[in-house]
Amino acid sequence: MKVILKEDIKNVGYKDDVVEVKDGYGRNFLIPQGKAKLASEGALKMLAEDIRQRGFKMDKLKKDAEALSEKLEGSTITIATKAGSTGRIFGSITTLQIANALKDKGFEVDRRKIVTDDIKELGTYAANVNLFKDITANISIDVVAE
Repeated sequence: MKVILKEDIKNVGYKDDVVEVKDGYGRNFLIPQGKAKLASEGALKMLAEDIRQRGFKMDKLKKDAEALSEKLEGSTITIATKAGSTGRIFGSITTLQIANALKDKGFEVDRRKIVTDDIKELGTYAANVNLFKDITANISIDVVAE
């Protein structure tokens, strides 16, 4: 039985793969669980169109990410926070604060795409912004006392 996988299944295949499985496995597990659908002629045509459309969307997202990466690369943001006399800040700088500082500079970046070490003292730190699968931008963060 040929089926089109709707999600990645270990030892069977990846999403949108057309695979040959045993009839019972497909009929009693994959299809009722919503993990696959029968590979009919119409379903195969729809799959080809979906893959083509997704390719256009991915190209646009990749171009947008590359443009944003060029603008972000090497930029520096400053975050003011309360700190003690030893230079240790109260709490820590979070990715949400970094995302808000980038937003103030005009860059819309999701906070979950920002990767940095724990920032618990005043100083300059580096952070990576993962914009797409293989596109990242390095930014510098200056943490200063209020």
